[in-house]
Amino acid sequence: MNEMTGKERFLNSLDRKPVDRLPVTTHHVMPSFLDSHMNGKTDQDFFDRFGLDPICWAIAYAADESRGEYFDPGHKELGFLEARRVSSDNWRFKIEEVPGQAYATRRFSIITPDKALSMILQSDQHTTWVAEHLIKEKSDIDVIAKYMTHPKCDVAAVNEVAESFGERGLIRGHIACFDGFGQPGCWQDFSCLYGSTDLIIAALEDPPWVHAFLEVLRDHKKIYVDSLRGALYDILELGGGDASTTVISPDIFDEFVAPYDSKLIEAAHKAGQKIVYHTCGGMMPILENIADMNPDAMETFTPADMGGDAKLAEAKQRIGDRVCMIGGFDQFHFFTGCTEEETRQEVRRCFSEAGGGGGYILSPSDHFFEADLNLLEAFADEARKCTY
Repeated sequence: MNEMTGKERFLNSLDRKPVDRLPVTTHHVMPSFLDSHMNGKTDQDFFDRFGLDPICWAIAYAADESRGEYFDPGHKELGFLEARRVSSDNWRFKIEEVPGQAYATRRFSIITPDKALSMILQSDQHTTWVAEHLIKEKSDIDVIAKYMTHPKCDVAAVNEVAESFGERGLIRGHIACFDGFGQPGCWQDFSCLYGSTDLIIAALEDPPWVHAFLEVLRDHKKIYVDSLRGALYDILELGGGDASTTVISPDIFDEFVAPYDSKLIEAAHKAGQKIVYHTCGGMMPILENIADMNPDAMETFTPADMGGDAKLAEAKQRIGDRVCMIGGFDQFHFFTGCTEEETRQEVRRCFSEAGGGGGYILSPSDHFFEADLNLLEAFADEARKCTY
């Protein structure tokens, strides 16, 4: 087989068609890694440096002026994988620094005519997390449903990026998340706003309330999904770790996750888009449940030694004829603290267990913040030797 371009290799793998060799990439390239290990170089410098199959992440919102929506005038510097926030006169943002904390701390407030909703976000050099959740009273979901804005995809902006990137590699995005902090999936977004433990308890004690807001989030995200028609994405991410079996049971997944996210996948397909369902954490008990939602790909297949439960060979046997599999590599143990040969052996393990017949993209199972550069070189080099 002739050598493929990066885009051809990715697209054939997503469609479970023949490829020249194993595609090899990463999930996201974290800014802290680029700053600390690569002197602040760009994502694409990273891919070029190690000979990985490149991904370009393109996220751009459009504001629906017919609904009285407009871009937040105070949102000038975009964060990691962030689109410019969409506001209205009834959905305004206020961000305040909170001094005297161990970590950089901000209060993120949404001002509505009925009340101000707020959450506290904290950050270190690597990531951001929620220290105080936005939903504090059950009636808050009614305020959100009444006033929240509905971002759409800026198709022209995405297509400009895609056309510039050309055949180099994959154009990837994600389904719209809640303002300030969220995840692409409906349950997962709710969990970010209310807290995973409290949401699990609510699902058991007050399921109608949980379903009511999941419907709000689904309909909010569907407006974004419907606007994707014509956007030159290759794949968009849905899901998130709060719906892994590390966090919730298969029964909760079946009742509170699948019915909502499956509708978004269906809508994405109608809009001409492909979906990868992201599950960082346990997923073996729900492999078929995820595949039944009809995504085009599944990730991250996190190994047990990293807190997941993935068994690649078993997963390939169970769902490899239904979806493309992405991930599976143990970056915690084989990007640092080992020999190059051990890293190469881990690549070969992944290829042996999941690469048969194609339909597999080798990638670290989610983010990494530390890596020895020689081990990244070994990772990429060995993967390029995995030919079909």
